[in-house]
Order: sequence, then structure tokens, then C-alpha cells
Amino acid sequence: MPQQHRTSGKRQLLTIASVCEELDVAQSTFYEWRAKRCAPRCIKLPNGGVRIRRADLDSWLEEREVAA
Repeated sequence: MPQQHRTSGKRQLLTIASVCEELDVAQSTFYEWRAKRCAPRCIKLPNGGVRIRRADLDSWLEEREVAA
């Protein structure tokens, strides 16, 4: 099984694939969100990879909660 996230101390970094799996959206949808600047904050690594901090994803989701 491929590693879906890495931890560095308390900081958990997620791959785009793992975020898309969690949100049940296609990666193309995530990239559209990035292009529209409405995706969670991303980190671009020196090797060109992109990661999302767990805390940033959780905050992004909380901002999108709707009142019942």
C-alpha cells in the first residue's frame, strides 16, 4: 500500500491523491479548485510535488460548513 501521508513532528502532510480520496472528488476537480484559488492551501516541494497540511485541510473544510 502506498504511503498516503507523511508526518513531521506534529505536522501531517497529505498528497493530493489522499485529499481527493478523502473528499471523494477527482484530482482534476482539485486542480480546477487550485486554478480558481478556492482549494485548501498547498505546499509546493522542491521536487515539484504538492502537499496539503492536515490542519489547512481541516480549516478549509470548517470554513465551508453550513448551518443546519
